[in-house]
Amino acid sequence: MLTAVDLNAALDKDAYRKRVGAWEARLYDLTHAAFKANVPVLVVLEGWAAAGKGGAIRDLTEKLDPRGVRVIPITPPRTVEQHYPWLWRFWNKIPAYGQTVIFDQSWYRRVLIERVTKAVGKRAAADALQDIVEYEGMLAADGALIVKFWFQISRKEQARRFKKLRKDRLTAWQVGEEDALQHESYDDYLALAEDVISRTDLPHAPWHVIAATDKYHARAE
Repeated sequence: MLTAVDLNAALDKDAYRKRVGAWEARLYDLTHAAFKANVPVLVVLEGWAAAGKGGAIRDLTEKLDPRGVRVIPITPPRTVEQHYPWLWRFWNKIPAYGQTVIFDQSWYRRVLIERVTKAVGKRAAADALQDIVEYEGMLAADGALIVKFWFQISRKEQARRFKKLRKDRLTAWQVGEEDALQHESYDDYLALAEDVISRTDLPHAPWHVIAATDKYHARAE
């Protein structure tokens, strides 16, 4: 799935600006409709470090009502969170009925970067993958709408973006140890992501793979 993506896909900046207003209005209408229908919405953004998830979230939320839409960045589990079942911290962040929550990374950390860093072993990762399928299934059975996006860029493009970020002390912090390890293990991470996506791309919680080399194309998708 990931290797078949056309990473050269692009959208002209002017074309993006001409269309973005209509997209923003449509997105506003959709979140409002979910609110009126009492449907909780989970939008999951995953993918490569520096693939543009943050910029996409900024554009997504710029014209949305903050009373009904929340953005939740997911970090490594902290001390208190490690004393509970691993999905506990995500159950605490699910949207209320009618609310939309956008996750900047998600429960997929457990079976992706935490697997690469060896924070989670092979057996625990396999169990976690099943937990994820059941977790999303329970949410969907309760009426939740789940949409998942994977932002795909090449190893070369990621290296270029890391270099640009590190040049500026105001952005250098955005490239952490986990990001560097992900880049060093690009091929292994890609294979792992392919497997995880294929196992969790389900009718009630589908994945949408976004070619993210060009930011305007990625945000339009």
